[in-house]
Amino acid sequence: MKLIIGNKNYSSWSLRAWLAAREGGFTFEEIRIPLFIPGSRERILSHSPSGKVPCLNDHGFAVWDSLAIGEYLAEKQPALLPTDPTARAIARAVTAEMHAGFQNLRSRMPMNVRKDYTGFGHSPEVDADIARIVAIWTDCRSRFGHDGPYLFGRFSLADAAYAPVAFRFQTYGVKPEGDAGAYLATLLANPHMQDWAAAARAETESIPEEDLYG
Repeated sequence: MKLIIGNKNYSSWSLRAWLAAREGGFTFEEIRIPLFIPGSRERILSHSPSGKVPCLNDHGFAVWDSLAIGEYLAEKQPALLPTDPTARAIARAVTAEMHAGFQNLRSRMPMNVRKDYTGFGHSPEVDADIARIVAIWTDCRSRFGHDGPYLFGRFSLADAAYAPVAFRFQTYGVKPEGDAGAYLATLLANPHMQDWAAAARAETESIPEEDLYG
């Protein structure tokens, strides 16, 4: 099994697939291809038919897109989704909402693990995205989080989906209170998240379009 990812400092989509694979207990070769440099698209295309990361290659079988990769991994490791049908449906719903939405947050607060941009990136639209995310975290923790510290108790694909948001909140100084704040601390303390953050800080590549605030 191989997982093709981009820069750890910037590639939120790569983080989702990588974290799901790590938490699922999979053994895989990590192929990191720095983005937006000469030859990077050609290198990615040699692995991924979409020309984008992440892409999972399992013994010659390619799965691209972080949501599809997560679902594929959950087929192999069912513990990546809740066992209760209601909880599993909600986990899929909040994962899909993250995958498809929150464009204002994405554009004005891109993932950038190395920077401290406290106070930057806010607008009424971004703050509305943040409020919705905090509401999701609070609701899931209240309804389904009794068996552990994650959204549905045990780690699930939903947590992988919101992992880049945890780094965004850290970078831009967003500090939710209550259950959402405790959940943010749980994500940031996750050992795999800490490994990813350390690797991101060790990278030397810079993408100016992602370093929005200096």
